[in-house]
Amino acid sequence: MSVNEGSTPAQRDPFQVGTELTELVLPTISRTTLALFAGASGDHNPIHLDIDVARSAGLEDVFAQGMLSMAYLGRLLTSWFPQPQIRSFKVRFAAVTPVLAQPIAQGSVVEIVEQDGERRALLELSVRLQDGTVTLAGSAVVAL
Repeated sequence: MSVNEGSTPAQRDPFQVGTELTELVLPTISRTTLALFAGASGDHNPIHLDIDVARSAGLEDVFAQGMLSMAYLGRLLTSWFPQPQIRSFKVRFAAVTPVLAQPIAQGSVVEIVEQDGERRALLELSVRLQDGTVTLAGSAVVAL
């Protein structure tokens, strides 16, 4: 058994300023994705599910719930750091995620500090689309 078997990426990789988290490339957002997320999250706002409602609001089509993008970013974060190591997680919605778009969650270490007796990393996080549009920007502080 190697030293790294069974360990999370955070346990086997020393973090430094500039460390990039491996991108999380998500499947294309489908109408089924939106319906399933509505059921799971309780966000049944018809603008995410009903094209007639979206068009009546001046949009071409429905778009993904913002919390879906936040969930993807949380998935990226927890794939690197167990939840007990996460000290804060903040996001700002920047643009809509259209149906049929493919989100990509990414992050990098921008600062490492000692605080409250532990080594912590400040991460910049985002979800972007393939055309480069950032739909969600955020940050997290994690204990290393």
